[in-house]
Amino acid sequence: MPEAVRHSAALAHQFDSLDQQKEASTLGMWVFLVTEVLFFGGLFMVYTVYRSLYPIEFAASSRELVVWAGTINTFVLITSSLTMALGVRAAQLGERRIVMIFLALTMFLGCVFLGIKAFEYYKEWAEHHIPGVGFEFSEASYAAHAQIFFSLYFMMTGLHALHMVIGLGIMSVMFWWTWSGIVTQEYYSPIEISGLYWHFVDIVWIFLFPLLYLIGRHLH
Repeated sequence: MPEAVRHSAALAHQFDSLDQQKEASTLGMWVFLVTEVLFFGGLFMVYTVYRSLYPIEFAASSRELVVWAGTINTFVLITSSLTMALGVRAAQLGERRIVMIFLALTMFLGCVFLGIKAFEYYKEWAEHHIPGVGFEFSEASYAAHAQIFFSLYFMMTGLHALHMVIGLGIMSVMFWWTWSGIVTQEYYSPIEISGLYWHFVDIVWIFLFPLLYLIGRHLH
């Protein structure tokens, strides 16, 4: 093994090479993402079961959501996946300044997403759609099952938003590592692995958006 690699600051002591370290880190992230798929998959299954039981009530509840906001957020996250991918490519080429630009754009788009989601939450709060004692619904006969819809809505989108916040924290660390020179053309795996997490969060939203906002909303 070359001495420069053996004594690389980025190489953990338990690994023989940066390539081996990258493979282990990538595998670890994929294992983690599989557990996340199981986690969100359970929520999707619960939502699907309840929607099949109460299709009319869930359709009425879905019509209360702000479709244009969800649509904009979908385009925002798709764009953020593009900037993340471009950041990974720039890291592979050793273009530190370009990496920082794309990481900053990714974080900005993530903040835009959370801002729009906060607007949606405020709108539901103002219309008394928060499940609980003060819950109100325009069609009183649907209120009980509408609460189930909004409970699942806030749970699923809230957990997704939490993952977005975590992702912003990870991107902030990656930005700092890039700026400080820890991430180099030889050691870009942290950017690549962080990108896997970011893409996963975006993919979850791609499923959440049609499931909550679009499917069956015109059912009467």
